Amino acid sequence: MPSARFLSVKLILATLIAVIGVVGFTCLGIWQVKRLHWKLDLIERVDTRIHADPVAAPSPALWSDITSEKDEYTRVRLTGEFLNDDEVLIYTPSDFGPGYWVLTPLKRDDGTIVMVNRGVVPQEQALAGDFTRIRGETTVTGLLRMSESEGWLFSRKNDPENGNWYRRDIASITQAKGFAQAAPYFVDQDAIDPTGWPRGGKTVVSFRNSHLSYALTWFALALVMVAGYTLVLRQEIKHRP
Repeated sequence: MPSARFLSVKLILATLIAVIGVVGFTCLGIWQVKRLHWKLDLIERVDTRIHADPVAAPSPALWSDITSEKDEYTRVRLTGEFLNDDEVLIYTPSDFGPGYWVLTPLKRDDGTIVMVNRGVVPQEQALAGDFTRIRGETTVTGLLRMSESEGWLFSRKNDPENGNWYRRDIASITQAKGFAQAAPYFVDQDAIDPTGWPRGGKTVVSFRNSHLSYALTWFALALVMVAGYTLVLRQEIKHRP
């Protein structure tokens, strides 16, 4: 029969592990609950922005204060003239198979440039330039989007030197085009012609929200630690002389 001293050391070790485990897993669970509330609040705010009346697109004075959390998916309106000769095609998987986003610079009256994602065009038509271009002054309404530092899964890196683009990295695009005063954001234009190309209004607004399942997992692990410690404690009491 194990000695009382051995059992005491074993109990101390089990207690230490249990305390660390329960406290750690519980803290992680609480953190995920807080993240859940933050995510639900974000989803609600974004939903409100998407369905709100459009506001003027941020001017240069506001560019440095734009953040994803408070500004992305805001409905905006801006007026200017498309610089069609400087449009950029960005490869993307789409509902129509392989395709390209058509990003066209819009030059405003103050000389600043805002990149506008006019929509998607199927690959063959896009490469052939077989889609509508707008001439003269026009007004664009759409959703403010932040520059993409990463592309879709397995996408290749942008190749500005050869004009091959795979993500909407606005800083790289405007730099390659030589635009000195360009907004750090772009605008996903609303659908204008539901049967024509480019096909706008294809913004996917989706937020992964697994925080509740994560929280339940961490809390469950904390309970497992409690159950395990309970078994060890029972064995300790059972083997005591």
